Amino acid sequence: MKVSKILVSQPKPATEKSPYFDIAEKHKVQIDFCSFIKVEGVTAKEFRQQKVSILDHTAIVFLSRHAIDHFFTLCKELRVAIPDDMKYFCLSETISLYIQKYVQYRKRKVFFGNGHITDLEPLFSKHKTEKYFVPTSNVHNAEINSIFDKYGITHSQAEMYRTVSTEIAPEYIKSYDMLIFFSPHGIESLKKNVPDYEQGEQQIACFGNVTAKCIKENNLRLDLEAPSATATNMPAALDAYLAANK
Repeated sequence: MKVSKILVSQPKPATEKSPYFDIAEKHKVQIDFCSFIKVEGVTAKEFRQQKVSILDHTAIVFLSRHAIDHFFTLCKELRVAIPDDMKYFCLSETISLYIQKYVQYRKRKVFFGNGHITDLEPLFSKHKTEKYFVPTSNVHNAEINSIFDKYGITHSQAEMYRTVSTEIAPEYIKSYDMLIFFSPHGIESLKKNVPDYEQGEQQIACFGNVTAKCIKENNLRLDLEAPSATATNMPAALDAYLAANK
């Protein structure tokens, strides 16, 4: 089946410099964007019901920029003043720099890894007397708990935001030749919006092995996967796929 209409399950790029626009022009295909998921914060009431006191902790662990946004937004709503000596441990340097949006960045109190949970283990073991708080989404990361438990480190988690499905008309989804997904949440949203979804000739592409696994577990056919040996990102993989399937 020739692909002429593609739906990317992400928000439309903010600039015209996105490689997707170049691909659309090069291969004469229509590429549209529609986020299948959205992130929303929990209410102050929902947070209080979790019975966690932020100020009982001496360090905060941020695994995403969403976590930073919703942590500081909720603190403001709850009128919780974060002390200047609070330490911050972040999954990556990019996430750590995002803290500057809310607090003055001080190297002596900000630590970061290289994008993987395991990168934080040496930092946690070095600072194991800290009391850690982890703002999480409704999808908890069990790996970080196992690291804390390994060193007997005091820690607690609380859900501060959640990923929910965006409402999309089934007819809209079915009108495309190819759907591109970037997380298992996107697949969950597809199944929620189209409960009786049958793939048929519609092609499915995805980025990441976790997403690929989710697609296969839902008995769907995966037609294009990135990264691969020849394409490190989805635009590159899509470009090659369209060139090979004219």
